[in-house]
Amino acid sequence: MKVTILGNNSALPAFGRNPTAQVVTIYGEHLLIDCGEGTQVQMQKHGIKWSKLNHIFISHLHGDHYFGLPGLINSMSLLGRQAPVYLYAPAAIMPMMQNILDLADTVLTYPLHFHPLPEGSGMLVETETFKVTCFPVEHRIACHGFLVESKTKGRKLLPVQCRDYEIPRYYYDRLKMGEDYVRKDGTVIKNELLTTEGPEVKKYAYCADTLFTDSFIQYIKDADTIYHETTYLHADAEKAKMRYHSTPIQAAEIAKMAGAKQLLIGHFSSKYRELAPFRDEAMTVFPNTLVAIEGNSYDV
Repeated sequence: MKVTILGNNSALPAFGRNPTAQVVTIYGEHLLIDCGEGTQVQMQKHGIKWSKLNHIFISHLHGDHYFGLPGLINSMSLLGRQAPVYLYAPAAIMPMMQNILDLADTVLTYPLHFHPLPEGSGMLVETETFKVTCFPVEHRIACHGFLVESKTKGRKLLPVQCRDYEIPRYYYDRLKMGEDYVRKDGTVIKNELLTTEGPEVKKYAYCADTLFTDSFIQYIKDADTIYHETTYLHADAEKAKMRYHSTPIQAAEIAKMAGAKQLLIGHFSSKYRELAPFRDEAMTVFPNTLVAIEGNSYDV
């Protein structure tokens, strides 16, 4: 699993003002989390294929998190998409989306399935390869974070060894589940000769826009990577609290309390001209901290 940052809501000279949006990739499928203005442009720029995007998650209805959604939905239709898209977002977003489509007399070329976020926590989607749950955070308006968990596909086959031992293809799924192969004469071909360990199950927690609170720690416990906003440096902690945002030190405290392996920080206020101080502050509490930079991908 990896996460690609399409924007970090900053206005630094080196990065420009980018949308709040990121893509989680699991076994080649893309999950879009938030969709600020210009997200589709960033997707093209950074090689995110729309054909691999089936699920979109919107944390809350502040413009920098969803103003790019109408354009993206419409563009995929103009390009003739036929595969369904599943949208998980606050309930109020759908009347707005429908009004935009109605005003232009737009009929989408693909099914758009809308699932309103619950008031509290809950399962949003589960497939053979991943599942996504949501949990409430504390922001100025209703807002949710998302926990993305990959699933194992079992052990990884070694094709050359399978051919050398003449393992029939119908048995491959059983090999992935860890079974040995037994020939008709009773000879046992041990599984470890034919497979290796498969990809690890990973947990990625997107904590959205929130003030410093431990109210959602239970949902992100033991995550491999936590993304947490750090809108203000700690000298502006009171301003952060007043505006329902967080600082790097506070984000690091959350990662530490959750027992996370890695912290990814972003959503920087445009008042700051450098990113190094954000990383430096967080690392005093949680050393394994990375700064979310537009276009970069991070292993979860």
